[in-house]
Amino acid sequence: MNTEHSIRETVEEARQGVTGHNVRYVLLISCTLVVMLMIVAFLFVGV
Repeated sequence: MNTEHSIRETVEEARQGVTGHNVRYVLLISCTLVVMLMIVAFLFVGV
């Protein structure tokens, strides 16, 4: 007796969420700001 069932889900259902909400832009901008602040701090402290 075969008890296997075929699973049919969309990609979004399988990953349990959606991508988007500008997450990549928030990450890019925040990383850029951190690098800029580290450069400014290095220039003022001057190791």
